[in-house]
Amino acid sequence: MNNRTAVLIGSTGLIGQEVLNELLEDPDFSTVRILVRKPVSITHPKLQVMVVDFDDENDYKQKTGTGDSVFCCVGTTQKKVKGDLDAYERVDFLIPLNAARFAKEAGFRCYALISSVGADDQAKNFYLRLKGKTEKAIVGVHLPATHIFRPSILLGDRRESRLGEEAAKKIMQGLSFALAGGLSKYKPIHAANVAEAMVRLSKKDDEGVFIHHYAEMK
Repeated sequence: MNNRTAVLIGSTGLIGQEVLNELLEDPDFSTVRILVRKPVSITHPKLQVMVVDFDDENDYKQKTGTGDSVFCCVGTTQKKVKGDLDAYERVDFLIPLNAARFAKEAGFRCYALISSVGADDQAKNFYLRLKGKTEKAIVGVHLPATHIFRPSILLGDRRESRLGEEAAKKIMQGLSFALAGGLSKYKPIHAANVAEAMVRLSKKDDEGVFIHHYAEMK
């Protein structure tokens, strides 16, 4: 099948940039629609750039449109929302959940979500609890195929500096050799590997809910 349409949310983030590159280079996708808050300078024959007000559900739904696969790589940080946990939840929960709802209504077959290792809606940690809550809500939408990707520390060149994350990268890379068996899911992984897995698995015909950790993505 080489006439697929993909919708990508979060195309400017570390994984989102890699997913966009994968989709634009993949001959199975003829249309790649990215939903963004503000215009971007990228141009490509397959690319549709849709500037969206994510707080306006009608605008969001209309610009999601129709297609085959949704790739949700959106995410924020405490720093970006200045500690406003409600704002954090609007980005990391409502945007992904609304995308799933709109995809279901429009007949999309596959939804691919970036989450996090350790995601658990009962976790004490706010970040992991929110990721778990988001996963649970999206699974409840019941799309034909839902792929949830749970990377640990991400490797790659971010556009922004995260000092704590950079320190964690160095530590985890040093310990990576010892993370075997059930601990392998905590190994650092390059964003390009995650993106390749997302695009590749989105093209499978399998239906159901699939959770992917390091081994499945690598």
